[in-house]
Amino acid sequence: MTLIELLTTSTPVLVGCCLILGLLVGSFLNVVVYRIPIMLYREWTTQCQEMLEEGEAKPVVPDPAAEFSTFNLLKPDSHCPACKHKITALENIPVFSYLVLGGKCSHCKIPISARYPSVELATGLMSALVGLSFGASWLTMALLFFIWSLITLTLIDYDEQLLPDSITLPLLWAGLLVNTLDLGMDVSLQDAVIGVMAGYIILWCFFWAFKLLTGKEGMGYGDFKLLAALGAWMGWQSLLPIIILSSLVGAVFGILNVLILKRDKTAPMPFGPFLAGAGFIMLIWGRQITDLYMQTFMV
Repeated sequence: MTLIELLTTSTPVLVGCCLILGLLVGSFLNVVVYRIPIMLYREWTTQCQEMLEEGEAKPVVPDPAAEFSTFNLLKPDSHCPACKHKITALENIPVFSYLVLGGKCSHCKIPISARYPSVELATGLMSALVGLSFGASWLTMALLFFIWSLITLTLIDYDEQLLPDSITLPLLWAGLLVNTLDLGMDVSLQDAVIGVMAGYIILWCFFWAFKLLTGKEGMGYGDFKLLAALGAWMGWQSLLPIIILSSLVGAVFGILNVLILKRDKTAPMPFGPFLAGAGFIMLIWGRQITDLYMQTFMV
């Protein structure tokens, strides 16, 4: 029996493969989350310096990778941020290597952030859940790209309050492509296109209403594009539940930050993670949530 036959006939094999693939991709997502903001800041600094015609570009923000002249998703090789020790293949096995090394660099013994294995494990589990929910299909492959993009956007926005166009826009176009090819999302191309327009316009209206009332910007344009991308994948019908879920969770998170962590209530809080989380919830449990709503409120 071939691997493809196993994937289509055995749910445990499919889920296991998605889990392993997710763990491997999660390791790469840690690299993407760290490097893309640095790459963008470098690009913006160079562009600003060229416009001002002041000669050699100087960073407008501290560059944590200033010692590397070539810095992209492939180079330099993964290394310890403290001692620059190059991480070997055996030291880079998702989750397992972290446990074997005791959460420390093998060279300098500086503690490694638990975030790295956490991202790997979360990506693996979410990938397995997608495989379990949608089976062996081209749609599952597309949805794996979808959730990996959401995880990346969540972490970058949490760290930097930034949702890069290099991720949100391909995610949007991919959603339209999936529904154009009719891979099984049960979303018509018309509903997907309306979802894009409505997703962007709704948050754009909230943005300007909040700014006119308070004089402050309540969110960034990246949030508009992320909700538009979610609309491209799941149609305009998903937008209201996503907005409600993300707003509720965001409000609870903000209150807990103030009450428990004593954070400044005026400090900005990224909204992208809550949109992405609500999008994932609607992807996996959207039908059950809709049915529960209809049974509770529409009887």
